[in-house]
Amino acid sequence: MKKKKAEQPQDNRNTELYEALALMEKERGIPVDFMISQIQKAIVTACKNTYNGNEDVLIKMEPATGIFEVYLNKTVVEEVYDSGREIALDEARKIVPSAMPDDKVGIKLDPKDFGRIAVQTARNIIRQGIRDGEKGQALAEYQSKLKEIVTATVEQVDAKTGNATLRLGKSIAILPKNEQINGEVLTEGSQIKVYIVDIKTGGKEPRAIISRTHPDLVKRLFESEVPEIFDGTVEIKSISREAGSRTKIAVYSKDENVDAVGACIGPRGQRVGTIVDVLGGEKIDIVEYSEDPVKFISAALSPAEVVKVDIDPNVERVCKASVPDSQLSLAIGNKGQNVRLAAKLTGWKIDIRPESGFFGEEEEKSSEKEETVEAAAEETETADVNGAADETETMEETRPETENTEEALPETEEANIE
Repeated sequence: MKKKKAEQPQDNRNTELYEALALMEKERGIPVDFMISQIQKAIVTACKNTYNGNEDVLIKMEPATGIFEVYLNKTVVEEVYDSGREIALDEARKIVPSAMPDDKVGIKLDPKDFGRIAVQTARNIIRQGIRDGEKGQALAEYQSKLKEIVTATVEQVDAKTGNATLRLGKSIAILPKNEQINGEVLTEGSQIKVYIVDIKTGGKEPRAIISRTHPDLVKRLFESEVPEIFDGTVEIKSISREAGSRTKIAVYSKDENVDAVGACIGPRGQRVGTIVDVLGGEKIDIVEYSEDPVKFISAALSPAEVVKVDIDPNVERVCKASVPDSQLSLAIGNKGQNVRLAAKLTGWKIDIRPESGFFGEEEEKSSEKEETVEAAAEETETADVNGAADETETMEETRPETENTEEALPETEEANIE
C-alpha cells in the first residue's frame, strides 16, 4: 500500500503537466506536441550537463495515458571510470538480469537528480520554446491574413505620436498616424478594420504592417459587400484614393445583362453605404470602366459632365477634356482633387478646359492666324521679287544681241550710200 501511495503523487504531477500544456495551447495557441518537443530537448540538455556529456536519453511522454518517464542509457562495464556514461555489471544486472559487458542499460531518472545549473538551463530552453511557439503562431496568423482585412481592437493611442496599438487576434500591431484616415479619432476599446499590407520578420517577433489608407482596403471591402465582385461577375479594374476624403473605383462586367455600377451601389445604396460607414464617411465615386479612353475619361471625371475629350496625337496618354463652363470647378474639384483622382484612375494626364475656351484664347488663335497669313504674304512677296529679278537677268542677257544688231545697221546704211 505504501508503494502505491508513493507512486500516486508522480502520476498527479504528470497529469498536471499535461493539463498545463493543454491550457497553453488553448490560450496561446502553442500546440501540445510542440511544447513536448521543447521539454524533451531541455531534458537532453540537462542530462548532458549533469552526466559528463551523456545525451543518450530515452524520453517517454504520452499525454493520453499520463506517462512521463526519462531513461539515461549507460554502457555496462566491469570497472567504472566514467559514472556519467558507464554502469557496473552488478548494478546493471539489478535492472536487467541478463545484462552483459558493453550492453546498454536504461537507468530511470528523476528530475530531482539534475543539478541546479542543468535545471535552470532546461527552464530557459522551455521558455525559449514558448517564445518561439508564440512567434510561430503570430507569423502563421499574419501570413494567413496577408493582403486581407482584419478586425482589430484599439488597445492604446499614443497621445504624443498619435500611433495606435491594436490587437489582431492573439497578436499586437502598431497603426502609425500616417496610415490612419485623416480626421478619424480612435478610442480605446473600439473595433476597426485594417488592411495587412506586409509582414516583417527581421526582428525578435514578426511585425504586421497595417493600414487604413491603402486603396486595397476599399477593394477588399467591396469584395466582401458585393457578391458579384466576389464571384467574378463584376471586376474591379482600378482604384484611386485620397483616404478620408474621396475614392474613385472603376468596375466592369463582361455580362451585358449585369449593371456593374448598380451592383456595387446596391439596393437603395445599401452596399456602398456600408463601406462608406466603415471608412468614416469617405465619399466614393463608382464609374464604369471602358476600353475606349474617351468614354473612360468622361466617366472618371464624374460628377462633372464632359462635353468632349480630345486625345493628343503627339504625346502618349495625354488629353484635353472640355466641360460646360458652369461645371469647370466641379470637374477640377477642391484643390484639383477630382481631376487628380481621375488621372490616377485612368492613367491619363487630363487637361480640363471650359467649353467656351479660356479668356484670350481666341485672340491668341487670331494672332497666330494673322502671323501665319503675314508669313505667307512675305513668302509670296519674296517669290515675286525673286521672279522679277530672274526676268531682269534674262532681259540683260538678251540685250547685248539687240545692241549688236543696232550697231550693225549704220554699217549697212553706209554700204548702201557707197
